[in-house]
Amino acid sequence: GISPNAITFICILKACGGIGCVAKGKQIHDEIVDRGLLEGDVMLGSALVDMYAKCGAIEKAQSVHDALQAHNVVSWSALISGYVEKDRNHEALKCFESMREEGICPSAVTFICTLKACASIRDIHKGYQIHDEIVNRGEDVEKDVLLGTALVNMYAKCGVLTKAQEVHDNLNVRSEASWNALISGYVMQGKNHSALKCLERMQGEGFLPDVVTFICILKACSSLGAIEKGKQVHDEITQRGLLEKNLVLGNTLVDMYAKCGELAKAKQVL
Repeated sequence: GISPNAITFICILKACGGIGCVAKGKQIHDEIVDRGLLEGDVMLGSALVDMYAKCGAIEKAQSVHDALQAHNVVSWSALISGYVEKDRNHEALKCFESMREEGICPSAVTFICTLKACASIRDIHKGYQIHDEIVNRGEDVEKDVLLGTALVNMYAKCGVLTKAQEVHDNLNVRSEASWNALISGYVMQGKNHSALKCLERMQGEGFLPDVVTFICILKACSSLGAIEKGKQVHDEITQRGLLEKNLVLGNTLVDMYAKCGELAKAKQVL
């Protein structure tokens, strides 16, 4: 018989968002409204926006956000992230502009989401602007591996590989994700030798390639006809037991052998 308070509801809304349970989230929303808890509580409002956005109900997230008496960086970031996850990147960038018009400073999370939007629609002009704003606001890109990786990914997807490489090289802390963003960018632009060199550097720094890395490298081997390198990668994939559960990786391996003229091997892998 103990009544939940705003903190309880915030936690439960996070749980609903985490498992995509929009029906339960809607029940909680109704209870919050019935008890009049939403008025003036920006954190509770932000939790509602985030829950709906994570559940893919982006129109509902937008309507809740619009109805809030006050917005903050959390509510805006949740909304922007929701639009990016639904691949509605132009709307995400419009939200970013509206946020700045309200005088709310973006956080690292906001910048990461917005850079993903720029990467998806290849908007390098906007990407440059956001990078400048990040630097001007004193965000430490070199130390923030997630923000740094988002910048590398944006430049790589937009085809500005020299800038992607520069940002990546300046990171104090790199990750598998930052290496993958760079390698993927080189493969997308047909610079497959550079992709293979990145793999060597990645492994030389002690990073273990993951499924995404291997898919990109196999594509590079396909384009170059580099069958020996492809076989080395295949051996490593097999040793680590990655092939059995990943169809995309298996398809890429078949494609690599086929494109390199090793049809018997392609059939065997298939």
